[in-house]
Amino acid sequence: MRFNLIGLLLLAFSQLAWPAAKIEHWQTAQGSRVYYVRTAGLPMVDVRVVFDAGSARDGSQFGVSALTSALLDSGAGDWSADDIAQRFESVGAQYSAGVSEDMAWLSIRSLTEKPLLEKALATFETVLSRPAFREDDFQREKARTLAGLKHREESPSELASIAFGKALYGEHPYAHPETGIVQTVAGFSADDLKTFYQTYYVAANAIVVIVGDVSREQAEQTANQVLAKLPVGSKPADIPPVTMPSQASTQHIEFPSTQTHVLVGLPGTYRKDPDYFALYVGNHILGGGSMVSRLFEEVREKRGLAYGAYSVFAPLYRQGPFMMSLQTRNDQTEQALGVLRKTFADFLAQGPTEQELTAAKRNITGGFAMRFDTNSKLSDYVAMIGFYQQPLDYLDTFQANVEAVTIEQIKDAFKRRVKPELLQTVTVGQKS
Repeated sequence: MRFNLIGLLLLAFSQLAWPAAKIEHWQTAQGSRVYYVRTAGLPMVDVRVVFDAGSARDGSQFGVSALTSALLDSGAGDWSADDIAQRFESVGAQYSAGVSEDMAWLSIRSLTEKPLLEKALATFETVLSRPAFREDDFQREKARTLAGLKHREESPSELASIAFGKALYGEHPYAHPETGIVQTVAGFSADDLKTFYQTYYVAANAIVVIVGDVSREQAEQTANQVLAKLPVGSKPADIPPVTMPSQASTQHIEFPSTQTHVLVGLPGTYRKDPDYFALYVGNHILGGGSMVSRLFEEVREKRGLAYGAYSVFAPLYRQGPFMMSLQTRNDQTEQALGVLRKTFADFLAQGPTEQELTAAKRNITGGFAMRFDTNSKLSDYVAMIGFYQQPLDYLDTFQANVEAVTIEQIKDAFKRRVKPELLQTVTVGQKS
């Protein structure tokens, strides 16, 4: 009962908003960067440790980053997975871990009452620095991962995503799915995960994010404690640059479904891209603004060809994907694809109208505060700012950067960066 009440307390406080986020930054003696935000008044703290150890670091072992991350809390030190879960649960702490293309991270959310936080941090530190990688735990997690990968082969949307990644990135480390493929994961041993862990989960390759009701002194102690038993190690070499496709391509994968999944795009933008805000605001008008975007209007509202159509830029350390997507009835695929291409071509040629730009800016900035109105969401942003070394005032200047975007900047950025003659098209469904 006690920690049910704690859970309710966490939920209630997590819905409160704060007007600004002052990010403090320093570096530990081991070379780890620390990013700290004090959110006074909320008796909780989020601690996240992020490594440059995402799926782009898999090498030829596609999926080793994700499986390593998944196994960390399966056993650590002298504790089993049940022991670890019980230790977190006994103090109302929440543990999570995950990977993206660029990052691998572990995090906890804990109340700040001293004995509760101390136990949560001690458990977290052990999971981080002393994972056991026991053979039986490894075989169980590997079997679970393989079952998921085989199930993925029955999903047309997953097949489309995998083929799209390969079409955009070829042999680049961003080309393969984060969870890997059956052929590589099936060959993993526990030693492969240990080697990956020992290479990348080191202090010199770590950043720490602390958001919550702790003082600067407590934050410094927390950062030092969670990293204390990691070797210093070294940072990995930069991820290689992305090579753009040399020409447009169209690939169809036959699949026994009533709907066809359509993906069109190419490598787009990266986190430090000077064109980022022009592309971001422009994309909001093209297809990122959900039910107010041009793609939605042309594909769904005017012609009823799909339940929805959207576009997105997903910036990474290198150029992440720009993607336009829809799902339509098999016999409408060519028509829907034609509308998508024409809508994009018109946008590229003419750019947005003044009315569209004004509405997009209002929509983006109007909901901006809601994007980091909880510790968890704020931690996501601070981790992004820290990992990609964005300016510490990124959140403070975001709205001004959006407001400064002009129609000419959008037209110029799209014409230079999203060339229609290089678009990659993937469809998965049944040819009618």
